[in-house]
Amino acid sequence: MAFQKAVKGTVLIGGGAIATVFGLSQFSQYRNKHGTLGNVQAAEAVTVPIKNDFPTREEQILTLKNTSEFDVLIIGGGATGCGCALDAVTRGLKTALLERDDFSSGTSSRSTKLIHGGVRYLQKAIMKLDFEQYKMVKEALQERANLLEIAPHLSAPLPIMLPVYKWWQLPYYWIGIKLYDLVAGSQCLKRSYVLSKSRALEHFPMLRKDKLVGAIVYYDGQHNDARMNLAIALTAARYGAATANYTEVLRLLKSTDPGSGRQRVCGARCRDVLTGQEFDVRAKCVINATGPFTDSVRKMDDQEVPNICQPSAGVHIVMPGYYSPDNMGLLDPATSDGRVIFFLPWQKMTIAGTTDSPTDVTSHPIPTEEDINFILSEVRNYLSVDVEVRRGDVLAAWSGIRPLVTDPNSKDTQSICRNHVVAVSDSGLVTIAGSGKWTTYRAMAQDTIDAAIQAHNLPAGSSKTIGLLLQGAEDWSPTLYIRLVQDYGLESEVAQHLASTYGDKAFEVAKIAQVTGKRWPIVGKRLVSEFPYIEAEVIYGVKEYARTAVDIISRRTRLAFLNVQAAEEALPRIVDIMGKELNWNEQKKKEELEAARKFLYYEMGYKVKSDQLTDSSEITLVPSDIERYKKRFHMFDKDKKGFITILDVQRVLESISVQIDEKTLHDILNEVDLNKNGQVELIEFLQLMSAIQKGHVSGSRLAVLMKTAEENLRQRVVIPVDRSGGGL
Repeated sequence: MAFQKAVKGTVLIGGGAIATVFGLSQFSQYRNKHGTLGNVQAAEAVTVPIKNDFPTREEQILTLKNTSEFDVLIIGGGATGCGCALDAVTRGLKTALLERDDFSSGTSSRSTKLIHGGVRYLQKAIMKLDFEQYKMVKEALQERANLLEIAPHLSAPLPIMLPVYKWWQLPYYWIGIKLYDLVAGSQCLKRSYVLSKSRALEHFPMLRKDKLVGAIVYYDGQHNDARMNLAIALTAARYGAATANYTEVLRLLKSTDPGSGRQRVCGARCRDVLTGQEFDVRAKCVINATGPFTDSVRKMDDQEVPNICQPSAGVHIVMPGYYSPDNMGLLDPATSDGRVIFFLPWQKMTIAGTTDSPTDVTSHPIPTEEDINFILSEVRNYLSVDVEVRRGDVLAAWSGIRPLVTDPNSKDTQSICRNHVVAVSDSGLVTIAGSGKWTTYRAMAQDTIDAAIQAHNLPAGSSKTIGLLLQGAEDWSPTLYIRLVQDYGLESEVAQHLASTYGDKAFEVAKIAQVTGKRWPIVGKRLVSEFPYIEAEVIYGVKEYARTAVDIISRRTRLAFLNVQAAEEALPRIVDIMGKELNWNEQKKKEELEAARKFLYYEMGYKVKSDQLTDSSEITLVPSDIERYKKRFHMFDKDKKGFITILDVQRVLESISVQIDEKTLHDILNEVDLNKNGQVELIEFLQLMSAIQKGHVSGSRLAVLMKTAEENLRQRVVIPVDRSGGGL
C-alpha cells in the first residue's frame, strides 16, 4: 500500500514536472529558434583561411613580439581560454593567447572526462523551480551535442547506469532521467531505458546484487579532456591565432584614454618561461580566462577588487579496467555525504570521482588520502562483495580545482551554481569566471568575445564556432585505424589509440614511427609494454608545443593519469627522445627527470602510494604467515644475512634457468627497498606482505617473483616477470 502511494505521488509530481519542463523547453526553443537557425551553419560562414599546419612555438613567440597591436589578448590556455582564442580568430579578430604553463595544465586536464548537461543540476532546477539552473542544463546539453560533432575522434556517447536499491526510487529516478532526455530534445544522444535486476547484472556483473531492484541507463558524452583542450588550441593556431605556452604575464599594461582620461588596460608585460626573455604584447582588449587564478589577474588590474571565485577541489582516482565493464559507467546519485560519484570506463581503465570541497588556489593541487579513501568507500557500497576493492589498486590519483562563482548566500560549495559570469572592469579588462564545466567552454567563449566586442567596439560579427571541426576531425572515420594497420604495419591496439587521439593526423605520427625490427608490428616501439603509447608520439608531442617531460606523460599522452608507475618507467626514454629534439644537455635531462618524478610523486598520487608502505608500517600477519614468509625469504637469503640483494635474486633465478636483466632486477627491488640502501631486509619483506594482505599494496613484482620462484624450484617452469600493472 505504501509503495502504491509512493508510486502514485511520484507519478503525479513527475507528471507535473514533465509538463513544466516540457513547457519551459518549448518556450526556450521558441525564444531561441531564430538564433539557432542562424547558427546551424555558423562554421560554414568562417571566412578566415585555415593553414594546413600550425606554426612552431618559436614562430608564435616572434609573432607575439613583432605584432604592434592585437585586437584581443587572452590570458589562460585552459578550455575556456583556448575556446576564446578560437572564437575570436574565426570572427576575423587579430588574436593572441598566453599560458604560463602548458595548455590544459590546470583544471581542464583533471576533469571527470564527461561531456554532460548535469543530471543533478536539473534535479535542483525542478525541486527549486530555478529557471537559471534549467537554462544552464539546456545550454550544456546543446553544447554536448556540438562537442561530440566537432571532435568525434576525441569523444563518444557513453551509457551510464543508475542502480536502484529501493522500489520507490525506480519511478522517481525514471522520471528524472526522462526529463533529462526531454530537455535535450532532438539532441538527445540515445533514449534512456529501464533494466530489470537480471539485465542490470548482465550489463554490469560487478554490481552489488543484494537488494538490487533494477537500474536505469541514460547517455552522456565522454572525452579525452587534455587532448580536446590541445585540439582547440591547435585549431586556433591554424586559423592564425598567436598562441604560446610557457609564456607568463608579469603585469598588465595601461594607457590613458584621451577621451575620458581614465586608465585602460592595453596589453601585458610577458616573460618566455623557457628563455627568460621579457617583452610586451599590446592589444585593444585583454581577456582574463585563468580559471582558479581569475582573482590574481583581476588584482593586476585593481588591487582593491574583491574576490569573485570560490575554488573547490575535486579528487579522482584511476583503477584497473576490470572494475567496470568496457562500455558502461555507473552513477552513485547520493553518496554518504550527499555528493555524486561517477564510476566510468576510460582509456581501458576505470575512473572514479569526484569529491567537492573548498580549497586554496595552487598550481600544484595534491590528492589526499582522505579523499581517496572516501571514493573507495563509495565504490565498495555499489560493487559486489566478490570484488575486493583494494587501496593498492589505485593506479593514479589527482586533484583539480574548479573556479566556482561565489554565492554570498551559500554555506558550502556543493550548493553553488556552476554557471559562469562575464565581467568588464572600469579599465576594460574582460573576465570570464565560474562554471567549472568542461561541456560549456564554447558557449562561455562566445559570451566572452561578445562582451569584448561590445565593450571595445571591435570590428567583428557573430560567433562561428558551432559545428566548427577541431584538429584531427575533418577526415576521421571510425575505421581509420584499419588503414594505419594496413599501410604502416602498426599493432591494432596502437592504431586504434592513434586514431582516437590524433584523428586524421594519426598518419603524421605513423610516418615518423620507428621500425621495430620484428616480424610484427613493423613500426611503433611502445614506451611501456602494457599501454599503446609509442616513441613517435614524443617526437610529435614536441611539434605540438610540448616542452617538458610532464607535458608528454600527462597531456600529450595520458600515461600519468592512467598509471604513475608506468609513467615513471617510461620517463628516461621520453627524456632521451625530447633531449634530441630540443637539444638538451645532460644537466637539462637530469632536471627534467627530477621535475617529472616530483610531479608524479605529489600531483598524481605517487606520494600516497609510498605512504602505504613505509619503514614504520605495522606488520599484522599471524604467526603461521610470518613463518611461511620467512621461509620464502630465506630461499633467497641463503647466507642468513637478514637481507637480499640483486645477486641473491640472480642466483635463485639462474638455478631455475631464468634470466632477467640487472636494471629490471634493480627496479623490482627498489619498489620494496624502503630505506634505499640497495637491499631488502627481512622486516621490509614482511611489511610488504602485510600491506598486500590488507589490500594496501597490489602488483608487487618482488612478491610475485619470490612466490613463483618458491613454487618453481619444485616444478622448474618459467617465471612470468612482466609488471602486473601495480597499484598505488
